[in-house]
Amino acid sequence: GARPDPLKQLAVASGIPCRQPASYKPAAFRDEVAALAADLLILAFVTLIVPENVLALPRLGSICFHPSLLPKYRGGSAVNWAVINGERETGVSVFWPDAGIDTGPLLLQRTVPIDPDDSTGSLYYKRILPAGVTLVLDSVALIADGRAPREPQDESRASYEPLCRDPHGHVDWTKPAAVVHNLIRGCDPQPGAYTDVGGSRVRWYESRLAPDAAKAAPGTVVAAGEDGVVIAAADGAVRLAKARVDGTSEKKPAADAIASLGLAPGARLA
Repeated sequence: GARPDPLKQLAVASGIPCRQPASYKPAAFRDEVAALAADLLILAFVTLIVPENVLALPRLGSICFHPSLLPKYRGGSAVNWAVINGERETGVSVFWPDAGIDTGPLLLQRTVPIDPDDSTGSLYYKRILPAGVTLVLDSVALIADGRAPREPQDESRASYEPLCRDPHGHVDWTKPAAVVHNLIRGCDPQPGAYTDVGGSRVRWYESRLAPDAAKAAPGTVVAAGEDGVVIAAADGAVRLAKARVDGTSEKKPAADAIASLGLAPGARLA
């Protein structure tokens, strides 16, 4: 039921063999990779664990892309956590994978700026993805020339973040507005930062700080209109352009979404 993968679609249309194993661990898969007699294995946006005995098969080894400046933000939600934590920059890395999670020696890195209103989605698609493609191509060129470095990661700077999921996305309106803003944009588009309203859960998207909003108790709906819903936090407010109520399929203008739950300016969210 998932959307077709565009890379797979292009491969099939071009007559390039494409395999999607459920796991990279079975011996049959290792034998299949070995039969290819590949020069290099490139792990680009791979979320499954690839065993070392597969990584070692290609003549020149294996390289892996990661969307952070390793060793900081290891793990599968590196982009989310950089935004949630209010970082002003992140980056892209290519490294030589080993038995650990994002722990192998570094080959190349480049920094990527994070704008104050970037969501995880906008940061990923506008800057990290194109930077990552270029970095992988540059890494392959260095390997082909025999000039690819292997710099050990500095473990004193290492951090590992869990997958960003619903338990991390609950909005605490008593937090400072900047913290709330960072959480909402860091969970946008997935998993979607949320507030529980009665028996419903509403998820917030396209957050902006609202420094000119009227002061109100944290969690108060200050305003709702065509330009979004303004909700007070501890020391300010955020303006949310879009929202989605769980059980519905599409995001709506935030004012329409809260109206469907019977909420209006003056309502207080927990």
